[in-house]
Amino acid sequence: MATKKEQIKHVLIPEHTKLGDKEVKELMDKYNVDIKELPKIFISDPAIQHLNVKERDVIKIVRKSPTAGTTIFYRGVIND
Repeated sequence: MATKKEQIKHVLIPEHTKLGDKEVKELMDKYNVDIKELPKIFISDPAIQHLNVKERDVIKIVRKSPTAGTTIFYRGVIND
């Protein structure tokens, strides 16, 4: 099992990255949304433990599929 700061490497877990402040602002302006309107991800989710996230951060999830190619999803971090 992975330690708290170690990234989980598994074929079923897509790439998770934390967006910087500038990237979050650009995303919110582009889609005209607020962080509260994004789908949620819990701060305790094992896939983001290595990112040192806090509440209201935005996570970018890149999923790869043989049929759909690459898709990008965004999630707002919430506390349990």
